[in-house]
Amino acid sequence: MLNLRFNSRLGFYLMIREMKSTSYQSTMKNEVKDGSHMNFILKVIIWISCALLYCCEVSPVFFRLENGTHTNIISIIGAIIMALGILLESVADLTKNNFKKKHPKQFCNIGLFKIVRCPNYLGEVLTWTGVFLSGITALQGGIQWIVALSGWICIVYIMFGGARRLELRQNKNYGNDPEYQKYVKSTPILLPFIPLYSVAKYKWLVG
Repeated sequence: MLNLRFNSRLGFYLMIREMKSTSYQSTMKNEVKDGSHMNFILKVIIWISCALLYCCEVSPVFFRLENGTHTNIISIIGAIIMALGILLESVADLTKNNFKKKHPKQFCNIGLFKIVRCPNYLGEVLTWTGVFLSGITALQGGIQWIVALSGWICIVYIMFGGARRLELRQNKNYGNDPEYQKYVKSTPILLPFIPLYSVAKYKWLVG
């Protein structure tokens, strides 16, 4: 259910962006590879890996149901964090979409983007952190802990990798803009109130 909800929201957002933002679509066409030239076997491997990742990410919820653990304060806090993450990501996506429709050649630095440069990725991290936390008191045995932890760690790693990929792309597009340089030196890339302004040098973040 969680997986369906997230994919539905993301799919709806992408559909609206493709239909309404022709200028943004034209810009991103040259920025993002569509995978059309990727080997079929590699595509299958990626599909399977993504499916396994989602299974691991939602596993704390299913483990709670399987183990018959009752709702407690930790699970409620986790659900609240998850809801806040979904809201944050949705608002960030909407803000950037609206901004790019009007300014397709500019970097977005309004709204939530004044707090961190990747608020949509932050929302994703919060969402899955909430899912993990909501089931943490229900996990039993090493296997359940390994599955749940691996899902959470992987998505955090992927989001930092995505932030690095975005940073490299923006450095290429806006690197000579003094306003952009000022922005990146004063706005954390992913985590608010933590002075981490760049992850470009961390090549192990492949996201």
